[in-house]
Amino acid sequence: MIVAAVLFAYAVLLCTLAPRLLRGAGWAERAPRLGIVVWQVLGASALTSAVLAGFALTVPTVRVSADLAQLLQACVMALTARYASPGGAAAGAAGAVLALAVLGRVAWCAGAALLRIRRERMEHREVLDMVGRADPVRGVVVLDHAEPAAYCLPGRHRRTVITTGALRALDDDQLAAVLAHEHTHQAERHDAVLAWAQTLARAFSRVPLFRIAEEEIARLVEMRADDVAAVRSGRLTTAAALLAVAGGRTPAVALAAGGSTAARRVRRLIEAHPPLSRLRIAAGSLIAAVALAVPLLVVGGPAAAATQLNYCPNGTPADQVTTMR
Repeated sequence: MIVAAVLFAYAVLLCTLAPRLLRGAGWAERAPRLGIVVWQVLGASALTSAVLAGFALTVPTVRVSADLAQLLQACVMALTARYASPGGAAAGAAGAVLALAVLGRVAWCAGAALLRIRRERMEHREVLDMVGRADPVRGVVVLDHAEPAAYCLPGRHRRTVITTGALRALDDDQLAAVLAHEHTHQAERHDAVLAWAQTLARAFSRVPLFRIAEEEIARLVEMRADDVAAVRSGRLTTAAALLAVAGGRTPAVALAAGGSTAARRVRRLIEAHPPLSRLRIAAGSLIAAVALAVPLLVVGGPAAAATQLNYCPNGTPADQVTTMR
């Protein structure tokens, strides 16, 4: 019971306290890729903690015996002892419901999101094949439209799309910055990162961590793409390119260089804050790894201790089994 309580409390703390501490953090804008990883790790850790808490309530821990038959006997006795009392049965049932509900909800929302995204991308590709024209030199699909816009359609049959209005508005360096931005989205699979964040946000819409993580990750993937483009074309050139295409309308299923966050990203590029040092990035990565490992260590601690006890069960049933505490 103690293990389950610790895991559940840890999940609650992550879901409520972490978003307040990390939302809009300045260090994340200086190291967007690390920020994306941190938000993903926090979501995965909270999800894992909730599922493992349910399993900890459902399945008791037994001491390990060298004999397989005796080990199975100990497992059966532990389960019998757990579910013999009304309280134990209720706790086990609640744990099973919690774990299965979390896993089932995530699986359902993930499946629905994948089907929707696949359908929308396929429909948009068909439209592009009909109304767009390929530009093999630039490796893009050109749409005849006066509004400056640029976006990429990720996935297996990826497309980078740019309008004739954008081609007229951008010079060669600015166009290279926009294309580098879109290629970064494709190369680093930002679509998959966003899809997973959106899945958790829709599966648990009232949980602050998942709702805020979706917003933050959507902002940070654009900043990450901006940084790659700035390395190639310069910060001011990239900022000017973003301003040129900021107002362009793009499909919801695409990743665009403009969008609602463009103004803040342009200001970030112009102000040119120094990136995080390698030491701080290493420290942040270590903290993220610890946050992800905590639920596994909480569960693995009693299990590892149990493996050190190698004896045949004897005496009373209470002496033969131990339950999770």
